[in-house]
Amino acid sequence: MPITEILSRNAALYGPEVCLVEVNPEVQENRKVTWKEYELIETGSAAQYRREMTWKEFDDRANRFANLLLSRGVEKGDKVAILMMNCLEWLPVYFGVLKAGAVAVPLNFRYTADEIKYCLELSEADTIVFGPEFIGRMEFIFDKVDRLKMLFFVGSDCPSFAESYDKLTRYFSAEDPKIPLTDDENAAIYFSSGTTGFPKAILHAHRSLMTSCQVEQNHHGQTRDDVFLCIPPLYHTGAKMHWFGSFYVGGKAVLLRGVKPEWILQTVSQEACTIVWLLVPWAQDILDSIERGDLVLSDYKLEQWRLMHIGAQPVPPSLIRRWQSYFPNHAYDTNYGLSESIGPGCVHLGVENIHKVGAIGKAGYGWQTRIVDEEGNDVAPGTVGELAVKGGGVMKCYFNDPEATAKTIHDGWLFTGDMAREDEDGFIYLVDRKKDVIISGGENLYPVQIEDFLRAHDAIKDVAVIGLPDKRLGEIAAAIIELKPDHPCTEEEINRFCQKLPRYKRPRKIIFAEVPRNATGKIEKPKLRERYRATKLVERESNG
Repeated sequence: MPITEILSRNAALYGPEVCLVEVNPEVQENRKVTWKEYELIETGSAAQYRREMTWKEFDDRANRFANLLLSRGVEKGDKVAILMMNCLEWLPVYFGVLKAGAVAVPLNFRYTADEIKYCLELSEADTIVFGPEFIGRMEFIFDKVDRLKMLFFVGSDCPSFAESYDKLTRYFSAEDPKIPLTDDENAAIYFSSGTTGFPKAILHAHRSLMTSCQVEQNHHGQTRDDVFLCIPPLYHTGAKMHWFGSFYVGGKAVLLRGVKPEWILQTVSQEACTIVWLLVPWAQDILDSIERGDLVLSDYKLEQWRLMHIGAQPVPPSLIRRWQSYFPNHAYDTNYGLSESIGPGCVHLGVENIHKVGAIGKAGYGWQTRIVDEEGNDVAPGTVGELAVKGGGVMKCYFNDPEATAKTIHDGWLFTGDMAREDEDGFIYLVDRKKDVIISGGENLYPVQIEDFLRAHDAIKDVAVIGLPDKRLGEIAAAIIELKPDHPCTEEEINRFCQKLPRYKRPRKIIFAEVPRNATGKIEKPKLRERYRATKLVERESNG
């Protein structure tokens, strides 16, 4: 069954009930909304602005956009990109694309103009829906993508090179277009990356989306009484697929635009949230704020909060021990997944297994796992090998990249590129990543991209970027820089040079040293990681 039928069912059964809430603690004065003005909510410490939507409104708006796309000649399988910050409009646009039989292509809001262009071309998208935060980037590339035919702008003051989504959709029918869809038809393209740092287009069928609904609801037992707090960006499979568990049963969700600890607790309190998915840095910030006295838990209504779960990066067991000391009644869980397996849940710890914190868990609901050697043979328990997973959420392919697909999928098994081991109880622990991707605060950083940028500096002879452990972010990017002879350079100069990079890609540590390479010219990153991770550990211990 295609996932669009869940939305139609929810609208029929629960039409007048609120299903989505947007809470924005920092509404910009010049940002106008187009559906309903934000309701100003006075809180104990700061004002928050709030919008909401019912199931009937959600379904109607998805249908209107689907009918708009169909009127413009969009056909089954056409690609429609989505480039927006989290907001009430995001999910109706996504489901409108699916209801038209098209393929939704969510884009990372941190992408530069060149990265947006690359992903539009790679996915063969000919339509894009974008928000006000992206006018400058879209203005730079809209006439440089040959196949891009339609640009829809969500917000007020529509730029001249686009059309107003808000003004157009109101003229189209709210009736479901009823485009026939099967489980095996294409539904969405998400982006990942290989070791080179260039994004791959990950193609999923409708079956994958439904699988994620069923897996998430099975793992966390969502009911219509639950309220899910969604903080991570909706372009990411993790955020959306965790929400799918609530969507599947007609539960409400709250989109919080902001990650400050007081905003999170205010929203949990005011919206009666029962389930919150956090990244490690956000959980760390909440605990630090409590311990500094900046947050007083008795100021908030938190009794209904039943589950905190974490994903997107390794979770330090010490963090969960601290969390339980302040929130002893919370169930805790962690999920492992990747965009190629439609996000979280292919491996799942389980709330009953908190004694195994540090492990990523066992095969999730409906999934199978293996740990294999270089020849694809299962390894013995305790032996490190590559983690492979199999289930209904495995991608169809890397779009237009059969070679990469063949390297990743074998007989239905998805080879993750993550090295892992299994203990005597069958719990899986990640050991290292085959790929050099750095996961910092839940975001993937690709060292080759940063290295290529830094090599343009006149004083730099060679550079290697590696991940170093960090208490708050999990990892940070560190640049080991070898300078040219007679080219003195300071850390301050390098940091100024890196201002041209997006903030999240800038190295957080600069180390001036020789960059070792092996006989074939490859950087010896394992040697660098061993050397500087030990240094980082000594620094942390000396700082208490």
